[in-house]
Amino acid sequence: MANPYTQIFAAKGTVGFTLAGLVSRLPLSMMGIGIITMLAQSRSSYGLAGGVAAAFTLASALLAPQVSRFVDRFGQSRVLPVAAALSLLGTSALLVSTHWQAPDWTLFAFAILAGCTPSMSAMTRARWTELYRGRPELKTAFSLESVFDEICFIVGPPIAVGLSVGLFPEAGPLAAAVCLAVGVTAFVLQTRTEPPVKPAETVAPGSVLRYPALRVLIAALAGMGVIVGTIDVVSVAFAEAEGRPAAASLVLSLYALGSCIAGLAFGAVRIGLPLPKLFLIGAGMTAAGTLPLLFAGGISSLAVMMFLSGVFFAPTMIVALSIGEVAVPPSKLTEGLTWLTTGLGTGVAAGAAVSGGVVARFGVPAGFTIALAAGALIVGVAVWGYRGLSRIESRGEPAVAAAPRAEDVSAVTVQN
Repeated sequence: MANPYTQIFAAKGTVGFTLAGLVSRLPLSMMGIGIITMLAQSRSSYGLAGGVAAAFTLASALLAPQVSRFVDRFGQSRVLPVAAALSLLGTSALLVSTHWQAPDWTLFAFAILAGCTPSMSAMTRARWTELYRGRPELKTAFSLESVFDEICFIVGPPIAVGLSVGLFPEAGPLAAAVCLAVGVTAFVLQTRTEPPVKPAETVAPGSVLRYPALRVLIAALAGMGVIVGTIDVVSVAFAEAEGRPAAASLVLSLYALGSCIAGLAFGAVRIGLPLPKLFLIGAGMTAAGTLPLLFAGGISSLAVMMFLSGVFFAPTMIVALSIGEVAVPPSKLTEGLTWLTTGLGTGVAAGAAVSGGVVARFGVPAGFTIALAAGALIVGVAVWGYRGLSRIESRGEPAVAAAPRAEDVSAVTVQN
């Protein structure tokens, strides 16, 4: 049987935009930890470092969907260079302000400007969708993209930290800026695979948040993000409590490895179940995977449980994004995909913050209860939204909160 991953690269230009997209999305995993490491060294304040990094993360979460909205309206080649230039300007100013010991308020201001970073994972998925909409190859492409996301968050932070510690404090964020500049430039130069801009008269009005199905998916992915954020924090605390702090990196790597392997396998097989049913199953398995974490008796058992828990993450994420592809009109695709990844990222930040407080007050084992609660949330959202998601897939068109006007009907029809 032919390798499905080989088949998706049969279309011309796919290798080029995939590699460029991989390089250009690295900054998202490097900037937050890079800012923390940079300011912890140069200002000797973890409080300030965490605050500035949080400002960048929040700005990215809020601005990325707006950038994607402009991309849907005007095209990738016109919007991405502007967004990347603003982000690079903010990053450069942040590095200069750090080096020259500028007032603290300047760090927050420039971190927010640096948050104009476009969601390059959404941009690459939009290109895959344009090539393979309504075909089995799209699930394989989305599976590969999810694995690339995992890889970025495995290799990005160590690179940023290593450069800032080994060379000079600003080296980590500087490397992230270089990746963004090189990656975005290479990406937009490949116009062959760029999704065409839809005519203005066919663009659906308003924000994609008006589509109930998308809101269901955002809520579910936010819950998945809480699990990831909790696992990140509690694994470190668990390893420190066991007297083996270095083992935290191994535990987290095994979680990501389980997710990567499952994602690749999921993209290589053809499953006859409808996407909403797969999402319901994935939500249940993701939630179930958090339960054994409460009973970890040591680093070895925690590592095994992390690997098994990670197995369910990528497939559920892939299914959610696949449903998202038909939950919004084609003219809103990039914005819709960006909101999904934004929901995930927001959940990661919330999970890290809440679990950190729980661990500090109630101890390490209590931290895993946050992941368990998030799993229950995911299942609840999946069950509650199942009927609506099933209706979308069966009809092949996104449902809106209110019935569209007659002149907007053509704007909300999804071509499958």
